[in-house]
Amino acid sequence: MQNIDNSISKQDPLVVRKLKWFGRHVRKEWQLYLMLAPTVIWFLIFLYKPMYGLQIAFKDYSVFRGITDSPWVGLEHFYTLFENDQFIRSIKNTVMISGASLIFGFPMPILLALGFNEIINPKFKRTAQTIVYLPHFISAVIIAGIVITAFAPSTGVINLILNAFGYDSIYFLIKPEWFRTIFVGTGIWQEAGFGSIVFLAAMAGVNPSLYESAVVDGASRFQMMYKITLPCIIPTILIMLIIRIGNILEVGFEMIIMLYQPATYETADVISTFIYRQGLQAAQYDLAAAAGLFNAVIAFMLVITANTISKRVSKTSLW
Repeated sequence: MQNIDNSISKQDPLVVRKLKWFGRHVRKEWQLYLMLAPTVIWFLIFLYKPMYGLQIAFKDYSVFRGITDSPWVGLEHFYTLFENDQFIRSIKNTVMISGASLIFGFPMPILLALGFNEIINPKFKRTAQTIVYLPHFISAVIIAGIVITAFAPSTGVINLILNAFGYDSIYFLIKPEWFRTIFVGTGIWQEAGFGSIVFLAAMAGVNPSLYESAVVDGASRFQMMYKITLPCIIPTILIMLIIRIGNILEVGFEMIIMLYQPATYETADVISTFIYRQGLQAAQYDLAAAAGLFNAVIAFMLVITANTISKRVSKTSLW
């Protein structure tokens, strides 16, 4: 005990010095800390405080007893989840929709950025960028309304085109086999333009002397794009890919809620909609918390794995 007290007393001066330094720094840069305070408070209230509720996933939660007094049940809810066919189906649909979005959606902002970077006319470039950025700022409700209107069986523009070529109308939104295609395509249309901003910013940092040397060597614009621009933005592409892989189980909840219906649950029901039905509609908060915790743990593992692989292969990583 005396040794512990001695070690603590030896550490006290260092702790006191650090606290005094921090206090002086706060007094000196109080404006910066004041600006930072709302963000810190937001994180504490909406991201860290709710972590206390994660224990619901391991309890037989009762609203009347509260979190503290509800009895522990261990991993019972997780066993229940993996015996639930709807949950297994939601995992499958989430992976398939996110995989398709990753394969077809991730390259689109890169291709758009490469295209914008090659446009010489500044007025046309600004106009084109504005047009492709706009869908990102439209609310999910309006986007869903546009999709429902466009694919309507009688008045939708898609079916009118099919009718013009002699084909019968198709009620796309009640066909399970069409839901994933419509959802992924809508996501690409809405987010590809805005996502290209990151890659355009990376291209702006490419050394102009590289292009000047390539012009002297007689390289074409395509060769400069392929040999200079693309390799220079590879670190940015890898970082964005790691982030995208970490969000692979996070499918657009609002859009699916507004587009899906029982007829399309087979291919449209994802983890987030399963949690919504179990937690809010069925009031099974503990089961929904277990599903949400499973989702978060898998996402964390995916980020760690993708970051490790990227660090070993390309020496580029988030940390």
